[in-house]
Amino acid sequence: MPIYALGDIEPDIHPDAFVHPLAVIIGRVSIGAESSIWPGAVLRGDGAGITIGDRTSIQDNAVIHNTDELTTTVGNDVTVGHLAHLEGCTIEDEALIGVASVVLHEAVVGRGALVGASAVVTNHMKIPPLALAVGVPAKIREGHMAEGQNREDAQGYVSRGHRYRAEMRLMG
Repeated sequence: MPIYALGDIEPDIHPDAFVHPLAVIIGRVSIGAESSIWPGAVLRGDGAGITIGDRTSIQDNAVIHNTDELTTTVGNDVTVGHLAHLEGCTIEDEALIGVASVVLHEAVVGRGALVGASAVVTNHMKIPPLALAVGVPAKIREGHMAEGQNREDAQGYVSRGHRYRAEMRLMG
């Protein structure tokens, strides 16, 4: 799998994490226990750094980046959907970031919140815990999510990561 140091900066990947061979990890990136990074995902930590918590799924073709000054932090039990783009933002525990959504500089997605598919969370936006954010730019609907609602989705990807570590093999 393409895991790259950038000068003397090396990724820190927990041994229990699953990183698909077609994902790309570069530089100042930390990935927590039982997290999964799926095909085509790119985590490019060439600036302030990227932190992925425990039991978090970064799905196919997602792009996680940072800036020279802003880290990107993704908490525990988070699901980041296919084609999503996160940069210089904070995603708190148990949030769900929908397919093809974008979360930009200094935005915060609160614990257990859901960013809907194709939504754009603009610079400095704050999504409260358990809220729903939909649209371009995202509009917030507070109190929309139930406590723990996203946890089951995250746990499904933990199980899937274990299966892939044990059973995936290249053919041909």
